[in-house]
Amino acid sequence: MLDTTAWWRPHFHADRRPLLLTRGRVREALRRLFADEGFTEVESGILQVSPGNETHLHAFASALLGADGAPRPLYLHTSPEFACKKLLAAGETRIFDFARVFRNRERSDLHHPEFTMLEWYRAETDYRAMMADCARLLPRAAEAAGATRLAFRGREADPFAEPEELTVVEAFARHADIDLAPTLGPDGADNDRDRLATLAGERGIRTAADDTWSDIFSRILSERIEPGLGCGRPTLLTDYPASEAALARRKPDDPRLAERFELYACGVELANAFSELTDPHEQRRRFEADMAEKERIHGERYPIDEEFLAALDLMPAASGCALGFDRLVMLLTGARRIEDVIWTPLPREEEGRP
Repeated sequence: MLDTTAWWRPHFHADRRPLLLTRGRVREALRRLFADEGFTEVESGILQVSPGNETHLHAFASALLGADGAPRPLYLHTSPEFACKKLLAAGETRIFDFARVFRNRERSDLHHPEFTMLEWYRAETDYRAMMADCARLLPRAAEAAGATRLAFRGREADPFAEPEELTVVEAFARHADIDLAPTLGPDGADNDRDRLATLAGERGIRTAADDTWSDIFSRILSERIEPGLGCGRPTLLTDYPASEAALARRKPDDPRLAERFELYACGVELANAFSELTDPHEQRRRFEADMAEKERIHGERYPIDEEFLAALDLMPAASGCALGFDRLVMLLTGARRIEDVIWTPLPREEEGRP
């Protein structure tokens, strides 16, 4: 039977339309912000040789048919990152992209299989430049939306307030009462899985025998830490363990950590940013390790984009940031779920079909 609550029903669209018009105003305001900063807007190709090589990232597969009908595997990109870094290698210095991206196995009030990612890069900078960009972006977006607060599920944040900076180690101590530092391996690898599992268990956080250090880290982060981030004012969660930053440069004064941060508001992750890794040999090593882990857990792996690794040899030092644009609009408008701020969302599985 037909779904009677589909977005294309006129009365439902009428309710959503003010949010969608706000979306357009915010997008144009941010385009002007980047133009004023000397950025060039680019349009990354959606079909890519590799969709990304992170362990828990799932892509949509496609194929390019040759004249003889032979298929060549391709993927819908999960981020414009590889393409944008190739543009930096080509000589671009400040670029941004409102990219339509695609991620499989992700559907919730905060996730949609097809969404818009605002991604931008600055050559010859590090991740602190991205922190400053985020601090400028939030008030400009709020002004365009006519919003005085960000809101989601009873949590609020002031988009005009200076963001709080909080390291991951500090956040684990504050929100989970866990001293993370002693569990980190000296070179950013070989983290102490058993010690972290013990600390988690003592705080009532479940673990399984086959959980890795990264699995436990992610569970503590999502259950105990993220809900308290970005409440009252936005939070920049900085200096991630190197093992949790596959494409980021290590901190020169502490190789256990990476120059990576995430922007949070109202307990919601809005952006992920880092100083870019430009060593192709180290990047290949990380990709291969992550794909081996992906095959172990999920029974599949994605190809490595050899052109991307070659481009790293030419790419300047740079920093980049990926911001979930739909999530930002959600928080600015107070929308309940991500579909409310997407013009033509996919039906949910439980919704009816013709």
